Amino acid sequence: MNVHVPTQETPEALMLAMGARARASAKAVREASAATRSAALGAMARHIRTAAPVILAANETDMARSAAEGLSPSMLDRLKLDPARLEAMAAAVEDVAGQPDQLGEVMKDWTRPNGLHMQRVRIPIGVIGIIYESRPNVTADAGALCLRSGNCVILRGGSDTIGSSTEITKALRAGLAEAGLPEDAIQLVGTTDRAAVGAMLAGLDGSIDMIIPRGGKSLVARVQAEARVPVLSHLEGICHTYVHAGADPEKAVALTLNAKMRRTGVCGSTETLLIDQEIAAALLPKIAAALMEKGCELRGDAAAQAIVPMAEATEEDWRTEYLAPILSIAVVPGIEEAVAHIARYGSGHTDAIVTEDQGAAERFLNEVDSAIVLVNASTQYADGGEFGFGGEIGIGTGRLHARGPVGAEGLTTYKYVVRGSGQTRP
Repeated sequence: MNVHVPTQETPEALMLAMGARARASAKAVREASAATRSAALGAMARHIRTAAPVILAANETDMARSAAEGLSPSMLDRLKLDPARLEAMAAAVEDVAGQPDQLGEVMKDWTRPNGLHMQRVRIPIGVIGIIYESRPNVTADAGALCLRSGNCVILRGGSDTIGSSTEITKALRAGLAEAGLPEDAIQLVGTTDRAAVGAMLAGLDGSIDMIIPRGGKSLVARVQAEARVPVLSHLEGICHTYVHAGADPEKAVALTLNAKMRRTGVCGSTETLLIDQEIAAALLPKIAAALMEKGCELRGDAAAQAIVPMAEATEEDWRTEYLAPILSIAVVPGIEEAVAHIARYGSGHTDAIVTEDQGAAERFLNEVDSAIVLVNASTQYADGGEFGFGGEIGIGTGRLHARGPVGAEGLTTYKYVVRGSGQTRP
């Protein structure tokens, strides 16, 4: 493929060169054996562990700079690495290494009456561009999952995580080299110039096959508005927990507390609690006490305020992804109203019901059209690792291609292979 690269080293020139290198690497990655890709992933995990002191030092620098620039506490929590989080990152890459390789999988196999043998076969997408904010673990997750699925990837993290992501990428590329694969299968954009994002959205002269944004509403909106290549969107997580009249009280308290407060800065954190009016007077005070003890601010509708003193929830609260220790609360007459509230205000991400009533549970599962729906489980399980994917690119909230946690399978497409014996069409 001929790529025109401007003579000056502008962000556009740098990005076009990265795209050309990624495209040139794609064939080797696509045709590598499953064992080779697994070996590279295992080596990546080892190099992350070996480079731990360097990665953590870079992260401390990122944290200090970002705090001085006024980054919010929830975003600082997303940015922060410590030995435990770094080990979890390496372990997630190892998990991906151990996953079955799906490339070449025959998804469907049939023979037509005319003798044509047809197969639908899984293949990589090609070169994927990923634009993300604040979470350095995305660097490792994305690199590992793209390699597992036979893709090359161009990563563009936020300026807040540039040091951490640079060191993590070095470890990933060292793993590729150790396994004999091209290091340019995983590249990190080294400039924080926003023109680099524009170049990626334009497709880098056809080098990028798909863009995945992972970040706040403004980032996703820009990508959706400007991208000239297909987009797999990860929208905001306006997640709900609905405590049904048939809920076990102890489960309701424990699940709501975990869904909101385990980590408030993740996209699977519950942002709105819906509670059935039949049990609200007895149960809401217990749930509220547990939340407030952990430092959660409550904002409720009139019915919730009448039961527990709290701030008034505005119309905007129902539409807000707080990513902070804030929870909006609505008292609803029943499951029909709970489902309607979610349909009106939810983002199609993750919603849960707490109930011992099997009929209510099944109705909730059938009627709530979100990427992930749960019964008697915390919304914080909205995570690719918890689904056994070894990590995730993001939570797909659209209705095309991939929904929910996007692991290696979600980064593949397919082609049709047809074998004949001389058939001509009449």
